Formats: sequence, C-alpha cells, structure tokens
Amino acid sequence: MLSGLPDPLISAVPTKIIAVANQKGGVGKTTTAVNVAACMAAAGHRTLLFDLDPQANATSGLGLEKLEGASAYRPLLGEGSLQEKIQPTAFERLDVLPSEVDLCAVEIEMVRGEDHLKKLSRLLEPVVSSGAYSAILIDCPPSLGVLTLNAFAAAHGILVPLQCEYYALEGISMIHRVLEPIRASGVNPGLELLGVVMTMFDARTKLSNQVVSEVRQHFGEAVFETVIPRTTRLAEAPSFGKPIIHYDKYSAGAAAYEVLTGEILRRIAPKPS
Repeated sequence: MLSGLPDPLISAVPTKIIAVANQKGGVGKTTTAVNVAACMAAAGHRTLLFDLDPQANATSGLGLEKLEGASAYRPLLGEGSLQEKIQPTAFERLDVLPSEVDLCAVEIEMVRGEDHLKKLSRLLEPVVSSGAYSAILIDCPPSLGVLTLNAFAAAHGILVPLQCEYYALEGISMIHRVLEPIRASGVNPGLELLGVVMTMFDARTKLSNQVVSEVRQHFGEAVFETVIPRTTRLAEAPSFGKPIIHYDKYSAGAAAYEVLTGEILRRIAPKPS
C-alpha cells in the first residue's frame, strides 16, 4: 500500500461511481482519472477505470491499444454487456473498460431511444452488483453531450479538474448548471459534486496562486486541499502507458496524486451513523 493513503475505506460498501468531468479540454481530466484510479488500486481498492472519452487517452495511458470493438459502443446500443469489455491492466487491482473512436457516433444513435440518459446506468448495474470493484472512475468526454450526461446519471459524485488559469471557472459553472436539472428531473437525485481539484499548478507564477485563491473563495470546502503541479514527468508518463506512481513514484506528481486520492477516499467513505 502506498504510504500516506488511508487503509481501504470503501471495500465493504457498495461500489462508488465517480465521473471525472470538465467540458473544457486540456485541463488534466484524463491525467486525473488515470492517476487517481491507479492510486486507489495501489491503496488496496479494486478499481475500474471506464474510458468513456472517444479520444481514448485513458486507454493508451494505461498501456492498452485503441482497438475497434473494445469499447462500450455496442453495449450502449443494446448489443452485449459491459462486463465482457472489461480488461485487466499491468497494474494490480486496476482494470479498464477501454474506449475507441467509434464512441463519437454513439451519441447520435443513443438519443433515438427512450430514456436515453439512463442507458449507462442500467448497463453498469451488473458491474456494481457483482461487488468486484470498490470504485469505478468514468473519464468523460470534454463536453456536456449525451455520453457525459449518461455518466452523470450513473455516478454518485462528480470530480472536476480545473486548470490554474482564468478561464477555469467556466468549466465548473457549466457543470453546476447541469447538476440541478439532473437531480430535479429524477434522473439522478443523489448526484453530488464530489470536489474540485486544481491542476497544472505552477507555484512560481502569481497567476496560479491567484486562481487557486479565487476558486477556494468561490467554492470553499468543495476544493481539495491538494493541488496538482505542472511537471514534465506527469506529461511524459502517458507516452509510456503508465500512471505516474508506476512511472516515477518519487516524483512531485506522484506524491500529489497520492495525497489527492487520500482526500477522495475520505470523502467517499461511509459516514459514521
């Protein structure tokens, strides 16, 4: 188990589904999904990373090829199950449900069916009821289209990565405008904002510090204490098909994601009755 992370807190309770989302690209969304999933697995939690982004960067970031027919595309259209698409990775306790470019087309086809926002939720029910995973992290597309809304309908909480720049608040304001309709419509009344994580932080710049300060003032305790630094090692790791804790476990990026994962685990742990 990684030092600094709590003992397994969620293994004895129902699977937690976390949607990692921001409709703005280039904010560290996939980097966060991959590395939090890897840190959860390293901490002793059986974890599934569900790559729902047609760019399939989470898939390649875990060392898997982007293969036609390997994604949730067919199950979302009513052909087959998600379980048969799940693959092991080279990392203990971490599985992946890969993506592929075909997922781009599924949004158009899904909206033709009834109750199209609940398709993913229904497909995930057997995965959740199997008890195979403590956590499922869904790497959403960088948009608020049908795939992301399906992830929101299935999730217990949304994890929002925000880049340390002045346009950062646009990403979370849009998600906030979507959260309430998802709850109010009955699609997912229990959906919560799990938290906001500041990414690509450069302590040497006044801008990064100002943005973090403003986001904390605006969102308070929803913002995680941990900030993710902008580092070369974090940027390199995906090209080697490895999460940062397996690429350079002593790096600043690895330490940051380890501590962030500890914060996330505490937030999703069962509350004392």
